[in-house]
Amino acid sequence: MNPLLTVPETAARLNTSVRFVRRLIAERRIEFVKVGRHVRISESALTRFVVAGTVAPLTAQEITGRAA
Repeated sequence: MNPLLTVPETAARLNTSVRFVRRLIAERRIEFVKVGRHVRISESALTRFVVAGTVAPLTAQEITGRAA
């Protein structure tokens, strides 16, 4: 089973604010687990969120519109 991260731990791993992570949760943009009244995010859910938001760099051909 994946370790469950608290909201502050998740914010630290993303190098963002706790407020940003809470907004992701409120908007259901990241998968989370409710443990009683506490919210936790699994490491795998955090990894999937980061991978889904990753943008591949452009190639030289895509930038110039011609073959290199």
